[in-house]
Amino acid sequence: MESKTPSPQDAENPWLALRRLTPARIALGRTGTSLPTAAQLDFQFAHAQARDAVHLPFDPIGLSRQLAERGRDSLLLHSAASDRNTYLQRPDLGRRLHEDSAQRLREHAQANSGGVDLAIVVADGLSALAVHRHTLPFLARLDEQMAADGWTQSPVVLVEQGRVAVADEVGELLGARMTVMLIGERPGLSSPDSLGLYFTYNPRVGLNDASRNCISNVRLEGLSYGMAAHRLLYLMREACRRQLSGVNLKDEAQVQTLEADGHPEKNRNFLLSDPDKPA
Repeated sequence: MESKTPSPQDAENPWLALRRLTPARIALGRTGTSLPTAAQLDFQFAHAQARDAVHLPFDPIGLSRQLAERGRDSLLLHSAASDRNTYLQRPDLGRRLHEDSAQRLREHAQANSGGVDLAIVVADGLSALAVHRHTLPFLARLDEQMAADGWTQSPVVLVEQGRVAVADEVGELLGARMTVMLIGERPGLSSPDSLGLYFTYNPRVGLNDASRNCISNVRLEGLSYGMAAHRLLYLMREACRRQLSGVNLKDEAQVQTLEADGHPEKNRNFLLSDPDKPA
């Protein structure tokens, strides 16, 4: 967010220090009983960005080409929602594959002798902008951290007009032990390009959100690619060990920081109890 020279009115505003630390709309000032013109225009611009993100067409062909340049195969599929208007009005159709796409996955699974450890699914969701911006750099960081695990993967599955649950059908048809859905999240007025990650162990049609783990706000101004990959990899390893995901699998990944170097006790999740202290 660009800094600006405070006006005399701002100098008297006790909220100014907080305003410099957050994109939230606080300490906007007023003109009479209304917002200042600059604040009103900024709000309208942010609202327009959010609307544009929802309606921006997904470019799976372009994304498939970029994946190929990085040595990754991909499959282009479509949900049961025929177009954007149907997708927005019928969430249930976005959760299932079109029959032609489902048949294509069955044929792929048969030709490749069945299951894989991991299927990565990418869908436009409510912000194709987020998918276009963040899919490739995130996958690059995930591959770096996942290299030692030796998991088998399917081609990246690109689903147009897809919602989170469509990954369950993809995973079931591919015989995947785990699925990771990369999807554009509902745009906010300060985040039109937020990418969400949804992880499911033993995916199958009919699961609800309690069976998934979510890592949200993956973008340059939010959760970094490296941190998101670190958290996802923790969930994947723990899911394989415990054979579950969702509400019973908590994100307890320890994150090394510069301040915590040399102090193991500072690396622990603050939500966990201290084993050295009596209960």
